[in-house]
Amino acid sequence: MKRLLLLFLLIQVTWVNATPIDGLLERIDKGASKKFKIERIKSDKDFFELDQEGNRVVVRGNTWVSIASGINWYLKYDAGIHLSWNGMTAHLPAVLPKARKERHETDLKLRYDFNYCTFSYSMAFWDWDRWQKEIDWMALHGVTIPLAAVGEECVWRNMLLKLGYTKKEIGTFIAGPAFLAWWAMNNLEGWGGPLPESWYTQQEKLQKRILARMREYGMHPVLPGYSGMMPHDAKEKLGLNVEDAGLWNGFQRPANLLPTDPKFKEISSLYYQELTKLFGKSDYYSMDPFHESSDDNRIDYAASGKAIMQAMKACNPQATWVIQGWTENPRPEMIKDLKTGDLLILDLFSECRPMWGIPSIWKRKNGYGNHDWCFCMLENFGANVGLHGRMDQLLHHFYLTKNNPLASHLKGIGFTMEGSENNPIMFELMSELPWRTEKFTKEDWVRQYVKARYGTDDPVIQQAWQILAASIYNCPMGNNRQGPHESIFCGRPSLNNFQVKSWSKMRNYYDPADTKKAAILMASVADKYRGNNNFEYDLVDIVRQAIADQGRIQYLRTIADYNAFSKKEFHQDARRFLDLLDMQDALLGTRSEFRLGHWTEAARKLGTNAAEKDLYEWNARVQITTWGNRYCANQGGLRDYANKEWQGLLKDFYAHRWKIYFQALEDQMTHNSLPNEDELGGGPNANKTVSELFSMALPKGPQIDWYAIEEPWTKEHNIYTSRPERDPIDMAKKAVELIQ
Repeated sequence: MKRLLLLFLLIQVTWVNATPIDGLLERIDKGASKKFKIERIKSDKDFFELDQEGNRVVVRGNTWVSIASGINWYLKYDAGIHLSWNGMTAHLPAVLPKARKERHETDLKLRYDFNYCTFSYSMAFWDWDRWQKEIDWMALHGVTIPLAAVGEECVWRNMLLKLGYTKKEIGTFIAGPAFLAWWAMNNLEGWGGPLPESWYTQQEKLQKRILARMREYGMHPVLPGYSGMMPHDAKEKLGLNVEDAGLWNGFQRPANLLPTDPKFKEISSLYYQELTKLFGKSDYYSMDPFHESSDDNRIDYAASGKAIMQAMKACNPQATWVIQGWTENPRPEMIKDLKTGDLLILDLFSECRPMWGIPSIWKRKNGYGNHDWCFCMLENFGANVGLHGRMDQLLHHFYLTKNNPLASHLKGIGFTMEGSENNPIMFELMSELPWRTEKFTKEDWVRQYVKARYGTDDPVIQQAWQILAASIYNCPMGNNRQGPHESIFCGRPSLNNFQVKSWSKMRNYYDPADTKKAAILMASVADKYRGNNNFEYDLVDIVRQAIADQGRIQYLRTIADYNAFSKKEFHQDARRFLDLLDMQDALLGTRSEFRLGHWTEAARKLGTNAAEKDLYEWNARVQITTWGNRYCANQGGLRDYANKEWQGLLKDFYAHRWKIYFQALEDQMTHNSLPNEDELGGGPNANKTVSELFSMALPKGPQIDWYAIEEPWTKEHNIYTSRPERDPIDMAKKAVELIQ
């Protein structure tokens, strides 16, 4: 009897989750799988087809991912339901709206996801629950070849142990959880570590679940391959003839074992053995040799390319090498003799700096030659918070591939953002390009998107989004900025603040009146959409952008007051700047996505004891502020690279800096109003020369040791929660009142 009962239960479970699509639908809404009829049909092309059979929506496709893409299309354009990072569940009606019969197909079968940076800037502390949502998002958005870098450190640990390294030595080589991406990209060693034993155990287990779900959907995970990285002491420890890779923004880089070295074959073979033992073989391996490094005439790039390829093929003869098209990589000499079809190049920043042959500062005259490649959208750097997009550029560049001979080897698209969970409109647009054969205008598409996003066709909301699409979401060709317009609140204070981070290449391109107008429009109809999750998320994000833009204007007024020595006006304008910053903090506190607590809570949750929790929290705090130690933050330029407009961080970190700075400016104005004999050469200045005294007399802003102010915050353990506070619509309306 017990056996019969067990068999019955197994049959029931198998029926409920008979396919990965059934599981996906049930996670979207319990009972949803009964409202769809799923048909998988063989085809040379990827396709999905929508149809109706009685009360059930029929979705046909050649793969589970194609079918999931069809479900997403139906939900958006027939049911008015948009699933995105801020909401992956929905309440479906008892009877679904009828599906319009339509079919979409594509030859672009390779649809990639992730940048190595994403695994640290966004995913450093994700657990299985969060990863499960992400893999569902990937399926709904057509991803077929996702980078799967979780647990790479487990492979390296096992390999290095077999090579004779101790656990302690390995701990000084492998980075901490918030910095693993840059360790994996051969940029640094050990920063943020050492990792405890429990980390390796849980990440190995997590990666196995991730890979199982990806493969269940029929995706082909891209696993990290081997291209020569070794600890910088490998020469002394193992006798390897490694090249010193020097420094990366102040950090010691790992050494390079040249692929032409006789030992390379042995080390690479051991790496692939350990990788396969843990996570199985893959059809795709990611390797970026000589990443962000200067050309070296001592390196035989052609021979290196062949050796890296041979090492991978020894593991799996059918595998493809995936490499990023970024700055100097891949070196033409390295790939020229490689066989067509064995290499897949990710044109990482196709919407702005395409390398495949069309006009660009990184243009390659002959593109990628005979090698396969993917058209990718980078969109975000450092997981910075901010509205941003290049809609016209994205559409223009993508549809140029339709009749350009340099695109004859185009095989797919890719999402290559450094940080995810932002600007859902841009990722939705990108995901649809393979399925839309004819070029369209951003204006027409945005109208459809808005209706799908909110389940309504409100003319006021439509007007707001058309304003945004024509301004902040339409960064023009020739503007080579990296990522969103940075918030003045997040920058280290100075008399000439503009860029927040060192390499953003920021340049103005839209009128801040536009984001203000869009925010006012959204707030004007907000009461009608209370409880509409997508609307409330976007309302907060759009109003946040408007406050940040007005904050920049307010900063310029405040500094103008200082330069004019208008003390009363300076005090008033500095106070208003801080009021805007405080309002930003309160507004963002209404959504968990914009709260520092969602980041620090996730970090601490992964720790199995107090010491681990503290280590992970320190990693989380450092990454989004100083990034590195004093030298790397200051001289290396890494400070504030991963800046965030998040509740808690604004109030306790950024506002603290601005208050100190404004007080220093006010004190300086007071000081400059009073007589001071010491500045004539008395007291502490008695030994100064006339030239030095004249130099002191010249106007200059306060000199502040910012790192000394910032570092203590990274070591604190005050609690930040992810739990929202206050009502987002009420706070958004108050914020709009403040900037009107």
